[in-house]
Amino acid sequence: MTPNRGRVRWQCRRALLELDLVFTRFLEKHFDSLTDDQLADLDDLLIVEDHDLWAMVNGSQPVTNDRWKEMVDLLRAG
Repeated sequence: MTPNRGRVRWQCRRALLELDLVFTRFLEKHFDSLTDDQLADLDDLLIVEDHDLWAMVNGSQPVTNDRWKEMVDLLRAG
């Protein structure tokens, strides 16, 4: 089942300022063009705790799920 885009967009709001800034740029550039599969991967990725997610985005920790790599790359691209 495809996740609800509005709910996923809302979950992109993060408590960690650095992530919030990254997601703001990501939403502006990439969110509307995500496929249903990409949206499902993003929805899954958003379950990760902020500090762990930030570590994956900034490259200090490896991406722990192969399905998330594309989303993390898009987040890094801004």
